[in-house]
Amino acid sequence: MSILYKIMPKKEWEQAQSEGVYTGSAVDRRDGFIHLSTAHQVRETAAKHFGQQENLVLLSIDEDSLSDSLKWEISRGGALFPHIYGALPMNAVREANSLPLKNGEHQFPQSLIP
Repeated sequence: MSILYKIMPKKEWEQAQSEGVYTGSAVDRRDGFIHLSTAHQVRETAAKHFGQQENLVLLSIDEDSLSDSLKWEISRGGALFPHIYGALPMNAVREANSLPLKNGEHQFPQSLIP
């Protein structure tokens, strides 16, 4: 099982849980897909797109549960990034962990990301 990651404000995650579906952030909806990151990309994603933001959640998502909705596309720096076309199925989310901000940097769970 390969794990992909999604960073989002805690309120978005709580709303997705109450609605039973996550259709993406405003940026995701504007771009037409839900942005995800690999383990090697997620720290840079946090710094670039969520710098200094508090109350964030890091979702761990089972890549195999995304089936045909997952597409790998060239993005930042020419790297391939995972994108979901459609909603994120709640059964694909394996864990949701807080992503605290300490001394200006997000603190990632060491057990999840090398």
